[in-house]
Amino acid sequence: MNILNSPFTTPYSTAPFARIKDSDFLPAFKKAIEEGKSEIEAIVNSDLPPTFENTIAALDFAAEQLDRISSIFFNLNSAETNDTIQALAQDISPLLSDFSNDILLNDRLFKRIKFVYESRHGLNLRGEDLRLVEKKYKQFTRNGANLDDDGKSRLRQIDKQLGKLKLKFGEHVLAETNAYELHITDESDISGIPEGAVEAAKQLAESKEKPGWIFNLNFPSYIPFMTYADNRELRKELALAYGRKGFQGNQYDNKKIVLEIVNLRHERAQLLGYNNHAHFVLEERMAGSSNAVKQFLQDLLKKAKPAAEREFERLRSFAQETDGIEELQKWDASYYTEKLKQKLFDLDDEKLKPYFKLENVIEGVFKIASMLFDLNFEEIHDIDKYHEEVKTYRVTDGDNNFISIFYADFFPRPGKRNGAWMTSFKPQYIKGGENSRPHVSIVCNFTKSTETRPSLLTFNEVKTLFHEFGHALHGMLANTTYPSLSGTSVYWDFVELPSQLMENWCYEEEALSLFARHYKTRESLPIEFIEKIKDSSTFMEGMKTLRQISFGLLDMSWHGQDPSGITDVKSHEIKAFEGSQFYPDCPENCMSTSFSHIFQGGYSSGYYSYKWAEVLDADAFENFKENGIFNRETARSFKNNVLSKGGTEDPMELYVKFKGRTPDNKALLKRAGLLN
Repeated sequence: MNILNSPFTTPYSTAPFARIKDSDFLPAFKKAIEEGKSEIEAIVNSDLPPTFENTIAALDFAAEQLDRISSIFFNLNSAETNDTIQALAQDISPLLSDFSNDILLNDRLFKRIKFVYESRHGLNLRGEDLRLVEKKYKQFTRNGANLDDDGKSRLRQIDKQLGKLKLKFGEHVLAETNAYELHITDESDISGIPEGAVEAAKQLAESKEKPGWIFNLNFPSYIPFMTYADNRELRKELALAYGRKGFQGNQYDNKKIVLEIVNLRHERAQLLGYNNHAHFVLEERMAGSSNAVKQFLQDLLKKAKPAAEREFERLRSFAQETDGIEELQKWDASYYTEKLKQKLFDLDDEKLKPYFKLENVIEGVFKIASMLFDLNFEEIHDIDKYHEEVKTYRVTDGDNNFISIFYADFFPRPGKRNGAWMTSFKPQYIKGGENSRPHVSIVCNFTKSTETRPSLLTFNEVKTLFHEFGHALHGMLANTTYPSLSGTSVYWDFVELPSQLMENWCYEEEALSLFARHYKTRESLPIEFIEKIKDSSTFMEGMKTLRQISFGLLDMSWHGQDPSGITDVKSHEIKAFEGSQFYPDCPENCMSTSFSHIFQGGYSSGYYSYKWAEVLDADAFENFKENGIFNRETARSFKNNVLSKGGTEDPMELYVKFKGRTPDNKALLKRAGLLN
């Protein structure tokens, strides 16, 4: 019997990774899809009139096992993939697309949903129930329920194509990342690079039975090299390798895929009655429209650009004075930014890293969660892991109530994509009177420990861990009835609020004192370092803001118009970046061909949300600053009004309940040092 097709008899019903074989997935998906179809048919064929319970609620809980299998499979495809899983994904994705469309394009099912929707005000539906009815009805109308048969047929074709193309895009990026290595044998070529990064590069070379050092495009290797390597030509080589992923005219080229994706998204939007893909997406966002997003980005651009111009000129002059650099290039950015930062603040990551041992930072973020939200984290060893490096925790509250299972996966591997993200193996929901608790995971790519040093984090990596943990809290503390409204199932430009809010504690002395200790001496992070962290927090903020804005503008340029006239990905990108770039363009590089957030992940027409959420988080954190960063009442308000609510209410209403008013960008501009 296929283990994936039965309820899991594991501790806490966790995924039985150790007993799952790759060959189990395809038959498991096929059987779960058939079971899901039977559940849908039971709803459709009911002799009883449509009600909230027998139609709307029943639909939300349908195909529960299929959802669990999907979460396991696609999380593995991101964090622990192989050739077999990638090939399976190409077969499984169309099956899921067809099943989804079988539901969304089912006329008889839609008639029942429409009946409940149109009579909702006479049914005394309130709160989550009313929200779920409105969400289901909108989900169907936004996904083709009102199309004729030809339109529905074309929609199915588009969704199937998009599912395959997005997978292929991600596979190409991962393949290009894994294919490149910078092999160094001359010791002079590693000048300037920190000892830990050098040791990791040496271990990597030894693992491949090669002399010297190997650096690659994974962040723990790439970032230290670009930040510290004195050899400018090698920085250039590595930077160009990073920037040409999916843009080399080989079997992993993504140019054609990018154009196919954006044109299919546009056709889909038009088929559904929207002007473009952004128009479709933003109807379900806090921003509301592409005009609002463009205005938001342009307003920030206007405020940040003068500061960015001053910062770039200072950096250019510094590089010229220091090393006679005539023209600053992209591969100079991190190197001279770090040098200038050291000069101005006498602070660099190598001074800070000894105080940020990974285990201590984990302990710190757990302690902060305990102080704010009354949570306890106990590492457990009786549940399966998908890789031996994954850590597993049982999360409880102060009364020892079970809250969540928490997985943490910190280090890069060949089968793992770059970056950091939070995900879920099981949602939270209430069914049959039981509050079924979630299984939440965070995945990062930090530097591994070596023979002589533990895993030591840069300050940015500390922020990354806090960021993803903020997402995890959003999932862990969910307390809603229906799975589709639970946890992070919120508007995309609201989902980053909890994650970015958590980053604020990284800058507070009261929080840093809990975990920032030297890994050898146990000495606390000196107060002067904390002051320098705060003082340097706005360093080059104009440039950083412009960078994020440029990514948002690129996203909107792909999705906020008819893309059918775009024939050259690179030329389009250059035009989209106009007014937000300072460094000379590299003809052999292209960002779009590896922009996984918008072409593989869920950020299409939504990349602006990082800056949008920064406005929210800066504004929200003012409450903690005013009342004390560990004030239990403030934390309880944030938990009750935001973290536990998921998508049960409009996000602006939730924010106002916590803050007392709508958000104001002054807090962000003040924090970023961009107010005149």
